[in-house]
Amino acid sequence: MNKAALGVVAAIAVAIAAGTGYWLGQRPASIQAGTPGTGVPAGTPSKAPGMAGPGGGGAGGPAGVPVEVVKVATASLPQSITTVGSLRSDESVTVRPEVAGRIAEFNFQEGQRVAKGTVLVRLDPSINEAEVQQARANLKLARSKYERAIDLAKSNFISGQARDEAENNLRVAEAALALVEARLAKTSIKAPFSGVIGLRSVSVGDYVKEGADIVNLEAIDPLKVDFRVPEVYMRQVKAGQPLQVALDAFPGKTFEGRVYAVNPLIDAAGRAVVIRAQVKNADASLRPGMFARVRLITSESAESLVVPEQALVPQGSEQFVFRIVDGRAVRAKVEVGQRRDGVAEVLSGVSAGDVVVAAGQQRLRDGVPVAVKGGEGGAGAAAAKSGSPASPGAGGPKSAAPEGAPPKAEAAPAQAPRS
Repeated sequence: MNKAALGVVAAIAVAIAAGTGYWLGQRPASIQAGTPGTGVPAGTPSKAPGMAGPGGGGAGGPAGVPVEVVKVATASLPQSITTVGSLRSDESVTVRPEVAGRIAEFNFQEGQRVAKGTVLVRLDPSINEAEVQQARANLKLARSKYERAIDLAKSNFISGQARDEAENNLRVAEAALALVEARLAKTSIKAPFSGVIGLRSVSVGDYVKEGADIVNLEAIDPLKVDFRVPEVYMRQVKAGQPLQVALDAFPGKTFEGRVYAVNPLIDAAGRAVVIRAQVKNADASLRPGMFARVRLITSESAESLVVPEQALVPQGSEQFVFRIVDGRAVRAKVEVGQRRDGVAEVLSGVSAGDVVVAAGQQRLRDGVPVAVKGGEGGAGAAAAKSGSPASPGAGGPKSAAPEGAPPKAEAAPAQAPRS
């Protein structure tokens, strides 16, 4: 009985040992196959302990921070000042009468081009013509009296004073005629310069007083551009400098112009210099009053180092970039010049060809390993991408037992009856 009991216990122990050994031999294959309860999905490749993951820096090293990089490039970047301004007519006037009267005729169509000297408006001239006739008659009488006075003075029939009075009356009559003739001429209002007529605010038959608005006249070829720059740029601005004008009405298109006057008086309210330039407008596509974005070129084109604006990392009043040196991020202080079209000029801190981080700086610190997106993250990552198996000596998973091969511990139950 004791021997039989001991044999049963030994057989149970051997069976437990054999089952445990079989399970341990099959465990890595079960994990690769996605055995429930392991927490690893089916098809997930195993990694050796020293193998880097995506973006890893190498065997046993920390994983690099994924970033996007660009090279510091050179570009022709002329020095310029960007500001805003307004387009103005080269000449602009509101046509107003100098004498009161009733409008008798318009000699233009609204929006029409007119030449200098063209009669635009005629006022009713009947009263003025009558005054001219009266003044001419008075002048004729005064001239006759003066001529008679000269003859009588030669014969000493009148005094010299009477002769002088006759001469003075003649001069007064001449002045009166010139006055009424000038008033008559004012009833015809002429264009003071060539331009485009605007929209009239009165109609035929309206009675207008002196200075009443009738219509505007604009000379729009060329156009003026008025803009302001801060007084700190005063020494960089001078007449003859070129500029480019961009308008919201013409996206993607620029118009060339040139500065022709700088106001010697600085605006005390905004501490700015007022500058005026001219822009050609032969096709009349531009109109006065348009909002303009002005880029004033203050120096000739020069080769400059540029980086994307998103590569800059501001900290207080300073700017930094992260350079990539030997797979690590190195923070570098830079001096930034002008910015234009999404790029920033770098005056110092980097050199042409340096690789800087353009995206992903939020998680970077000085000296942190990085992994360039789209590049090889290290030897382990390359091996994982190529599908080459990891070496078992490097800590990789154990090989599963060949299919159909019995575990070594299964031979033990056959020896149990012998004991």
